[in-house]
Amino acid sequence: MEGKVKTLSITRRNNRWYVSFVVETEPKLLPKTGKEIGIDMGLQAFLTTSDGQQVEAPKYFRSSERQLAKAQRRLSRRKKGSNRRKKARLLVAKAHERITNQRLDFCHKVTCSLVQRYDGFFAENLNIKGMVRHRYLSKSVSDAAWGMFLSILKSKAENAGRRYREVSPNGTSQRCSGCGETVKKSLSTRIHRCPFCGLLLDRDINAAINIQRLGRSLQGGAATATPLN
Repeated sequence: MEGKVKTLSITRRNNRWYVSFVVETEPKLLPKTGKEIGIDMGLQAFLTTSDGQQVEAPKYFRSSERQLAKAQRRLSRRKKGSNRRKKARLLVAKAHERITNQRLDFCHKVTCSLVQRYDGFFAENLNIKGMVRHRYLSKSVSDAAWGMFLSILKSKAENAGRRYREVSPNGTSQRCSGCGETVKKSLSTRIHRCPFCGLLLDRDINAAINIQRLGRSLQGGAATATPLN
């Protein structure tokens, strides 16, 4: 184990015991890459970067929804206080835990890859609590686990000596990254077509470029976007 152990906690969850150590270590700085990106979070693509890369949304809850619903129906049929109900409750809890672990594993793998390749990250300061109250998108937003991902990315970036900054998402999807004009479009419109400068671009890539440009301008850097590959 690396570092000085500061605290230790032992917990029991779903009939399993966990031991957690908190250790104090020195940051492990990574070599500079000379590259920064803006990141746009989404539901179709989990994330889109300003240099045109996309990571597909894994949708772990959606893929396990039928199995989870079956376990919950079984629980509702069991008599309260019975051993069979306790077993059924444990199965439901383990199903939820599995989904959480899948999300956590996915977030760690993606953030690790990003931190290795880029020096700086500009992301949206999303009102996730407000978004999960959306009538039609609440389940998808919760399944995406944007908050978990951004929290892990920030922690890894700071530990590696990278820059991380969140910017306001207002207008990043509607503003043209080519000329700066506002081009109104609904959520169902996936392609950005600018009638002013003729730019034709994926909606999420356009937003990611605007996020990067805004972030760099706020920190005093050059307000230019990363060119697409």
